Amino acid sequence: MESIMPLLHYLRAMMELKFFPEKTHMNSQIFCNATTDISGDIPESAGELSQYEKVIETLTTLFPVWVVLGAIVGIYKPTAVTWLATDLFSLGLGFLMLSMGLTLTFEDFRRCLQNPWTVGIGFLAQYLIKPMLGFAIAMTLKLSAPLATGLILVACCPGCQASNVATFIAKGNVALSVLMTTCSTIGAIIMTPLLTNLLAGQLVPVDAVGLALSTFQVVLVPTIVGVLANELFPKFTSKIITITPLIGVILTTLLCASPIGLASDALKAQGAQLVLPVVFLHAASFALGYWVSRISFGESTSRTISIECGMQSSAFGFLLAQKHFTNPLVAVPSAVSVVCMALGGSALAVFWMNRPIPLDDKDDFKE
Repeated sequence: MESIMPLLHYLRAMMELKFFPEKTHMNSQIFCNATTDISGDIPESAGELSQYEKVIETLTTLFPVWVVLGAIVGIYKPTAVTWLATDLFSLGLGFLMLSMGLTLTFEDFRRCLQNPWTVGIGFLAQYLIKPMLGFAIAMTLKLSAPLATGLILVACCPGCQASNVATFIAKGNVALSVLMTTCSTIGAIIMTPLLTNLLAGQLVPVDAVGLALSTFQVVLVPTIVGVLANELFPKFTSKIITITPLIGVILTTLLCASPIGLASDALKAQGAQLVLPVVFLHAASFALGYWVSRISFGESTSRTISIECGMQSSAFGFLLAQKHFTNPLVAVPSAVSVVCMALGGSALAVFWMNRPIPLDDKDDFKE
């Protein structure tokens, strides 16, 4: 019963958000749109949401629920989700990156250069703290070579779109969250294969070139295409942007359920051995990301960096494991991480949602 309490709290919070809009007005575009006020404050709504938008909004904000349901289906009815083969998996992940690109402009990338310190801390947390944690946990718990490699691989993956939703709920800096996700996604082209090779290359052979090529094809190209489409056809993207978050949630659920289904037998056999290290990886990443940030930044920015550090694209890690490692056990930690990441991030977001940001909070990301 205790294991589902964070999910129940999340559902209660979503009901409050829906039926008490005076507390927090939630617009589906705010989740991923980097054009949110740079201070992280949510601009006033230009008007009431239509019933259609409210339905999409509600379905979108319940993303951890769908992930958990997908995981249950994956474990107990794997054939319902394992049809998402490697090629389709790559296509779905690419579409997620495309949908993120549709919410961005080149101006957002300029902001990254204007605020290098804040974004840089998040980048270091993503590619220094978490990979070292993954390596230390794998060595301390003496995981087998394939499982250790899989844990390190998922620790070296970039941030995921779900972190933008969690940041909004946690009253963090939404604009900063999107910029950090974008920077870590682009940085994954170099950092993910480089760090995986450095930390796990001694355990099993790592195809660093293949990892870099896959990252380029699945991450960078769709993101840039989305940004170009947003710049060149703003009227078109403004019409479809309300539905893309829900499509992203559906795809994310499938991309989370498919790894669980494909690894269901291994999960049942290796479950006790894997749950502890994966849970500890995420919990420690959330905690260290927050407390390291508090040294220099305010509460809002620290919450954002914590969520970005603890929530990464486990589905992307699973894809890389499938394509570039012969041992199927390498993909299992990513499958476990999918559920741990979604539940941990949503529970932390709800915890912070009920704790307001101090009025005198310093936020170094403000202009």
